[in-house]
Amino acid sequence: MAITAFEDRAPDTPHVTDYDERHVRTYWRLLDAADEKADWCEAVRIIFGIDPEAEPERARLVHDTHLARARWMTEIGYRHYLRPPEP
Repeated sequence: MAITAFEDRAPDTPHVTDYDERHVRTYWRLLDAADEKADWCEAVRIIFGIDPEAEPERARLVHDTHLARARWMTEIGYRHYLRPPEP
């Protein structure tokens, strides 16, 4: 599976962004890994292609901000998809 280009920090806005739209699958994968209690180092290595031993601070930042955004999407962001499309 190809790794989609990503930012080191996931968005932190009160609305769904184009970035979120492009990374919905990434968010699902992170949520699955968290639900399965997978080691975050393994998750960031597989999902983002970052070696947490070589870049520990960056790996933690990427993992934590994207997981937080994934959780936000399940709690608040999903409402975006329930609205009728704008004309």
